[in-house]
Amino acid sequence: MKLHQLRYLAAVAQSGLNITAAAEKLHTSQPGVSKQIKLLEDELGFQIFVRDGRNLSRVTPAGQQVIDRAVRILREVQNIKRLSDDFKDEARGSLSIATTHTQARYVLPAVVKQFREQYPDVRLHLHQGTSEQIAEMAALDRIDFAIATGSQSLFEGHSLLPCYKWHRHVVVPKGHPLAKIKAPTLKQLAAHPIITYVFGFTGPSSLMEIFAKEGLVPNVALTARDADVIKTYVRLGLGIGIVASMAIDPKEDADLVQIDTSHLFPTHTTWIGFRRGGLLRKYQLDFVQLFAPHLTKRVIERAAGAATQADVDELVKGIELPVR
Repeated sequence: MKLHQLRYLAAVAQSGLNITAAAEKLHTSQPGVSKQIKLLEDELGFQIFVRDGRNLSRVTPAGQQVIDRAVRILREVQNIKRLSDDFKDEARGSLSIATTHTQARYVLPAVVKQFREQYPDVRLHLHQGTSEQIAEMAALDRIDFAIATGSQSLFEGHSLLPCYKWHRHVVVPKGHPLAKIKAPTLKQLAAHPIITYVFGFTGPSSLMEIFAKEGLVPNVALTARDADVIKTYVRLGLGIGIVASMAIDPKEDADLVQIDTSHLFPTHTTWIGFRRGGLLRKYQLDFVQLFAPHLTKRVIERAAGAATQADVDELVKGIELPVR
């Protein structure tokens, strides 16, 4: 049994039993992956996968146990490498982060600036996407940290730590009928075309459901993934914008009126996630603390080594989160 065979095995499992996709991920050939898996099965004396012709159709019960152990072994190998890197040079390496546009545009710049001043020799890679895209990158171990809001169920095998809370606010041009109303009702909002996030209309706390509970059907004029795009069309008079509170800049958006609608919409929590069971390097720990100062090094390290998300939730129970 060789380490590269375990890598091939884990890659196939993580690629939905698609050997071609696994081979592309590993930068090797499809026949080579198939051969190594067959050699491993021959050595073990049982099948890891059930085959349908040339394709893999499912994992056998015994095969699933092998895959689970292979993933843990590979994670420990990665931990040893990280430990070695820290001993050689704790201030040098790379850090890959996946997040949404709002986080990348409005929250992370100050954090990244501080981090770069502290660790100038760490290469930063910032990826933007939807929660689903971020979850896919996390599942394939292409990133070190995921930063998102909601969608926790997509991040199986990751420890998710709460960072801060935020609300949805409404933005309108100066002179708009809603501009002088300090605490508008849902009915007053529904009287105008609405421009908001495309993902704001799915899930139990979606805008559609919130309006529906009041017997209202909002007139959605336009949806976008980007708060800047939403504000651009608000300025054009296409409707009122509903965006994250931290996506409104007092200087850049001085031509718009911000209306606090926290009394209408539920509070959201942004979290940072990383692979459970992994070892975090010193600069990774420091990044988390820069992003969420209320999280201590002890809490972060214990979260990384936690067995379940329930254990992580227990670690942060009672911690008061800042509001942005």
